[in-house]
Amino acid sequence: MDYQATLERIHNALKPVIGQGKVASYIPELANVPPEQFGMAVVELDGTVHSVGDAQVRFSIQSVSKLFALTLAFQREGDSLWARVGREPSGNPFNSLVQLERESGIPRNPFINAGALVITDILASRFTAAETATSSFLSRVSARPDVTYNARVAQSERQTSSRNAAMAHFMKSFGNLHNRVGDVLDAYCRTCAIEMSCVDLARAVGFLVNRGVNPWNNETVLDASSTKRLSALMLTCGTYDAAGDFAFRVGLPAKSGVGGGIVAILPGECGICVWSPALEETGNSYAGSLALEMFTTFTGKSIF
Repeated sequence: MDYQATLERIHNALKPVIGQGKVASYIPELANVPPEQFGMAVVELDGTVHSVGDAQVRFSIQSVSKLFALTLAFQREGDSLWARVGREPSGNPFNSLVQLERESGIPRNPFINAGALVITDILASRFTAAETATSSFLSRVSARPDVTYNARVAQSERQTSSRNAAMAHFMKSFGNLHNRVGDVLDAYCRTCAIEMSCVDLARAVGFLVNRGVNPWNNETVLDASSTKRLSALMLTCGTYDAAGDFAFRVGLPAKSGVGGGIVAILPGECGICVWSPALEETGNSYAGSLALEMFTTFTGKSIF
């Protein structure tokens, strides 16, 4: 498969629509990101990298970080983790409080904000600094030693985190948050503010592509069964309340973030990441979603 030619074909086809949509302006630092950027990368299991556009530019990975925080928490907790967070699609916006009351403070899945706060709480109990643990894990799985967060973005997000604070306090009232709410929110915002490039993230999901084994250092990150289960969660819950439509159009497990990044996996073959900051209404990158749909259409490869 000539992935480089495929990426160039996608980039050329999308040039008229790149920049359409809106950046995540409710986080003031992200409001300043130029929307006309686009990068896409494919990293094969032998390490071969294919890329176009701004694929080497670091961006705020935002909720893409939830995939790696979940993996780290699952390594420590195993299946006991699911007593505190569910595995079902939410069908609601990622920052909705509606289901929490009805479901006694148990978030529907780990990829909505409430679920990610519980995951952060678990990591805060296991590590001195949850955000450092996640960035260090990302360094290992991406073979990029300098993964860290942008302090300005983290502060900007923290200053506008009233709804996340409300969810955290609500879950704490049900006993589903064990650490101080302020500490969990600080760690959560810093984790969301981690910056990586498309190439970095396409490498970082290599262990999910490779049945749980990191292809860059042969570390077993997850067993094959757990890899299957986390990949299934990506497919059903990874792109906010558009997950069903995304699976219908694209057919790959994926995790998106409001920074405009979407990381996806083609099991046994490659990791894929696309970034374009302008979002559609669901919070997914507009051009990024189209790019991944084109990728599976042009290559004829998906999990179906």
